[in-house]
Amino acid sequence: QVQLVESGGGLVQAGGSLKLSCAASGRSFRLNAMGWFRQAPGKERNIVAAINWNGGITYYADSVKGRFTISKDNAKNTVYLQMNSLKPEDTAAYYCAADSQFGARPTTSADEYDYWGQGTQVTVSS
Repeated sequence: QVQLVESGGGLVQAGGSLKLSCAASGRSFRLNAMGWFRQAPGKERNIVAAINWNGGITYYADSVKGRFTISKDNAKNTVYLQMNSLKPEDTAAYYCAADSQFGARPTTSADEYDYWGQGTQVTVSS
């Protein structure tokens, strides 16, 4: 059974940092693109960042460029999201996702991802 388990969320003051982790089990995602999405209450789930299988291609939403960094450790089957200079508007549930296609470029569409974690809450206080 494939599982993606996020961790690292929490409550932080504006300007602070958090690092989210997403550990995969049940299959290797060494050759797969992965992404981070977020969803605030009453809003749609939107892409935050995505990365291709070897980390050579990354994508960031405009709202997080320069503040967030996505990375992937294939040896650990884990994807990370380093979040710096956090703002109250970053408050949301954060989800990691994996694409089942081998070698695909990272996509920004949630529909293209086949596996999802259960989410971790990030709350940024002002």
